Amino acid sequence: MYRKLENQAAETVRAAIDKLKWDMPVEINFEQPPNPDMEDLATNVAFQLAGNLKKSPADISLIILENLELPPLIDRAETKGPYLNFFINQARFFQQVFKSVGEEYGQLELQDQSIILEHTSANPNGPLHIGHIRNAIIGDSLSRILRMGGYPLETQYYVNDMGRQIAMIVWGLQNLDYQLDPKKKPDVEMGKLYFQVNQTLKSNPEIKTEIDAILKTYEQEFPPQLEELFKEVVDKCLAGVMETSQRLHIHHDKFVWESRFIREGRVDAILQELAGYTQENEVLYLDLNQFGVEKELILRRSDGTSLYSTRDLAYHEEKAVKADISIDILGSDHKLALEQLSLALELVGCKKPEVIFYEFITLPEGSISTRRGVFISVDDLMDEAVKRALEELEKRRPELNKKEQIKIAEMIGIGAIRYYIARLSPEKHIVFKWEEALSFERGCASIQYAHARACKLLEKGNYSGAEVEIDLNSLKEMEEMEVDLIKTIARFTQVIEESAEARRVHPVAQYVLELAGVFNRFYKSMPVLGSGKEDLRLMLVDKSRITIRNALALLGIESPVSM
Repeated sequence: MYRKLENQAAETVRAAIDKLKWDMPVEINFEQPPNPDMEDLATNVAFQLAGNLKKSPADISLIILENLELPPLIDRAETKGPYLNFFINQARFFQQVFKSVGEEYGQLELQDQSIILEHTSANPNGPLHIGHIRNAIIGDSLSRILRMGGYPLETQYYVNDMGRQIAMIVWGLQNLDYQLDPKKKPDVEMGKLYFQVNQTLKSNPEIKTEIDAILKTYEQEFPPQLEELFKEVVDKCLAGVMETSQRLHIHHDKFVWESRFIREGRVDAILQELAGYTQENEVLYLDLNQFGVEKELILRRSDGTSLYSTRDLAYHEEKAVKADISIDILGSDHKLALEQLSLALELVGCKKPEVIFYEFITLPEGSISTRRGVFISVDDLMDEAVKRALEELEKRRPELNKKEQIKIAEMIGIGAIRYYIARLSPEKHIVFKWEEALSFERGCASIQYAHARACKLLEKGNYSGAEVEIDLNSLKEMEEMEVDLIKTIARFTQVIEESAEARRVHPVAQYVLELAGVFNRFYKSMPVLGSGKEDLRLMLVDKSRITIRNALALLGIESPVSM
């Protein structure tokens, strides 16, 4: 709604500038003041015009003011030094907000740019662990925000089915006396085998030659028996990963196997495209010194096999053809590799991807390593979160039956993990702390509790959900807490638009925490039932419920109706 208000104000300013026959600025920007007692919108357009007009910004603002014709949603305008300030017609604006907030509130108009968003893409050599979870949660939440922002979008998981790690597991299946436990999750069992192979490699380094031979045979010949073994390993790992992802509410539209780029000749094709820039000295490589990158990009090993980076180039070339925008979610340790890949793509006339780099998550105990077997799986993390949430619920809601407690604890536990990670900008390092993640006062549970409160109040008030025509006069007499709440609700679409444009998740997380806080203050201080204003206030509670639920859904978090 605020974006609509900004657009109306911008059109008003443009009309005044056009009337004055001044050169039109490319864009007229507005800001909302932090203090609600001040104006509702302010623009510094006078600064943009001052250079050409040779007038002071304060004089320009005054001249524009004198030529404004205000639209219905804006009550008045005034200047304050160089700034041009607008004040909304509160009653009309609030009436528009009430009409706008339906069940699909937040969905923006269709954009004309399609997006492929790749996220998670963990190597299929074990279960997802805490080192993967930030990638998955940022990627999935961003995909939800972009879709709500109107972008046609496909999410992809790039399956590294030709990596050394998979060859190591294949070697283990062929050479170690290891029996997979059919009762355990298959990704967990493969992870255990991968760890054993690493331990064996430490004592017998010559095994590396055998693993290299497996890789070479697989890539250059694709013998059916070996191909089936590779597929079995990857399928089992992916089955476990998908089970974990589903519980964490992570979704992928498509799984892209990297071996396809070898089979279809796409790797050979891109090497041919790069032929004029490559050099060979045992290995085939791309010298990037002239671009300011000291480390060369190796494209083919001395035994003729390709590298992950080569196959990744073919994959990115395909994404660039199939979508207008390609987005990667990558750990900050991939910055050099991404710079190399981007330069290689530019050499073949291909669009480079947009990238969101994130810092890693650690536990207070320290870092993690799949190779050393030192990691916390996402399954363990979710189990622990739900267990702790259940313990808290048993204290707070002992009257609930066990089944209901477990159902709500699952929503709280999974929500706590997703929110704790989504709430910070990706550039910030995270140390995962349970007492913060599962806080009923400051964490995601406090937001879910606000939603449950709203549902309970609507149930008590027998609210039907039917739209009631709100009299403009009643909107003029709203209390300060009501005004704060409806203004916060009105910002939701703007938060989505800005988050989608910036490719950032944390503004939505911060917004929904703010909204829940404003609603909780309203809930505690303003009587609803028996207030004489039941229709208006119950409708405001319902609009709050919808907005909180839809904002949490953008973060992949469920909204309990009871807590």
